[in-house]
Amino acid sequence: MRAPPVSSPTTLRRLFVRGVNWLGDAVMTTPALQRLREALPDVHITLLTHQKLADLWQHHPSLNAVLTFSSGESPWSVARRLRLGSFQTALVLPNSHRSALEVWLARVPLRIGRTRRWRNWLLTQTVATRQDHVEMRKRSVSEIKRLVRSPATDVHGPPRTTHHIHEYLHLTAALGANPEPLPPKLEITAAEIRQTKDALLSDWRGQVRNPSLGKPLILLGLNPGAEYGPAKRWPAESFATVVREVSRKIGNCVWLAFGTAGDWRLCSDIAQLAGGGILNLAGKTSLRQLMALLKLCRVVLSNDSGPMHVAAALGTPVVVPFGSTSPELTGPGLPGDPRHQLLKSAAPCSPCFRRTCPIDFRCMTGIGPERVIEAVCRAISVG
Repeated sequence: MRAPPVSSPTTLRRLFVRGVNWLGDAVMTTPALQRLREALPDVHITLLTHQKLADLWQHHPSLNAVLTFSSGESPWSVARRLRLGSFQTALVLPNSHRSALEVWLARVPLRIGRTRRWRNWLLTQTVATRQDHVEMRKRSVSEIKRLVRSPATDVHGPPRTTHHIHEYLHLTAALGANPEPLPPKLEITAAEIRQTKDALLSDWRGQVRNPSLGKPLILLGLNPGAEYGPAKRWPAESFATVVREVSRKIGNCVWLAFGTAGDWRLCSDIAQLAGGGILNLAGKTSLRQLMALLKLCRVVLSNDSGPMHVAAALGTPVVVPFGSTSPELTGPGLPGDPRHQLLKSAAPCSPCFRRTCPIDFRCMTGIGPERVIEAVCRAISVG
């Protein structure tokens, strides 16, 4: 059932949306932005985002304009620029104190955001926490050890309505938007895809293992990094096993390895362990180029990360080993989408939401390469 709006949008002409700061979270806000556009077709919608994410929003039909801020910019500086926009309403998607302070300093008349201790006075209207909200609480070391000694008997995970896309939809419902979920969606043009292929993939034929003449080359994506920390990273040796065995099974394929410049060594090590077949593009792509290449891939094998969400929002199936985090809360795409295969082990301490594992990393080592090989081959055959 749709929650009643806490404000009337009937006279709204200029809306400001304070966006979130992480790539994966930003992708998860796109269903809410789509619903906002449906509800407010004639309203000018401006999104404020970190400058590192600005290119993500090119050609996005839900937005009229994008403003950016830098890492070192103060809330007062941001607010001064926001005042120039003459916004009537601000919708604050993050839960942070700073994001609410920015719109308060900007003197936006109507300021809507989730209720949160220490910042409610900065908002004119607060939105109560959803009934199905689940906090991503970091488990203590003692709790992890207790769960390992005495596993819980309840194996049922949280319902699909706990996913984070519902958090943002719940906020937009305050402006009359439909809270029913939509698949996250990003836009990339055919021209961008062609330009990226010409710029980065001119030598891909030299990376193919056992090429078959006359057959179209199959592009597969590999994203072995994860910015949050090593607890989210499936072992490099396991990635290499999957690359080697999938390449042997299907032939005529090349793996495109993605990541930041800091992931280049990891991708290089996986390529060496796999015996080749990988084109290492870590640190070599812009965000738009990354999007174009993810769109070209038949499937992307990834840790839980920003590129995982980007690939799914572009319509590319993903295969993801989940360990310290929860696919029910932050999985790619629309919850329950059968195109995406989200794999978990039976580790009783998962998800712990920790950056590093305090015990033996069983949540990730418990996901064997055989399961992932099967999932990747299944995704290729469906595609």
